[in-house]
Amino acid sequence: MKELKIKNIFFIVLGAAIYSFGFVHFNIQNELGEGGFAGITLILYFIFHWDPALMNLLLNIPLFFIGWKLLGRKVFLYTIIGTVAVSVFLKIFLIYEIQINLQDDLFLAALFAGVFVGIGLGIIFRFGGTTGGVDIIARLAQKYIGWSMGKTMFLFDAGVIMLSWLTFLDHRSMMYTLVAVFIGARVIDFVQEGAYSGRGALIISNSQEEIASRIAIEMDRGITILRGYGHFTKEEREVLYCVIARNEIVRLKSIINSVDPHAFVSLMDVHDVMGEGFTLDEEKRPID
Repeated sequence: MKELKIKNIFFIVLGAAIYSFGFVHFNIQNELGEGGFAGITLILYFIFHWDPALMNLLLNIPLFFIGWKLLGRKVFLYTIIGTVAVSVFLKIFLIYEIQINLQDDLFLAALFAGVFVGIGLGIIFRFGGTTGGVDIIARLAQKYIGWSMGKTMFLFDAGVIMLSWLTFLDHRSMMYTLVAVFIGARVIDFVQEGAYSGRGALIISNSQEEIASRIAIEMDRGITILRGYGHFTKEEREVLYCVIARNEIVRLKSIINSVDPHAFVSLMDVHDVMGEGFTLDEEKRPID
């Protein structure tokens, strides 16, 4: 337990609360399906009226014993915390349910279902936890069958959604479920990317020294010089690499264009940037 961080536990529990609120008030209230083990609990709830909170625990307990070695001790403990927290909050929100009537606007229900589930799971994943279920199955399939985790999770989710369609979902609800699952996946990615996302720039120019100096002085950004080799020219070239915030793109282009209008510039998305200028100040102290 000494390996666990209070901050991580707090945010995993917070993520579980957000996830459970959306699951109860948008998926269950509007009879929308879901992928993974959550989707299985919905099938059991709408067909047999079995408690989703209890089913979430019962479905995951066998996987805990199977997959604890794959997860590692720390992730395993965070996973237990996340799974138990989800079940606890599901029970609370089912008892103290708030009626949010969106039956006449299933698109809005699907939108909010995806956003709440995505934010909740994104926070849990970002702070080192999981909610068990398909994540463990995917790791097992990767180790013993050689399937990628993405492939296993996609096939499992598709199978659960198809089973939901054959049991309690009508055609309309099925399509809105797909909308909710798609939005949820995108929101999870957005949350996990972090607040310090930026753009990476690769710059090839005959005036690399002047460009590097102006970026360092005018933008206060660090530059790394990489050694490159032109396949066509057979010449060695220096390639400048720097990471900037998204709102600095125009300024960077302006500097490069003023020095060398013919420079080759490649911009790429950079996620979860850590270090001086982004998460640390000049004294290497965390930026609040």
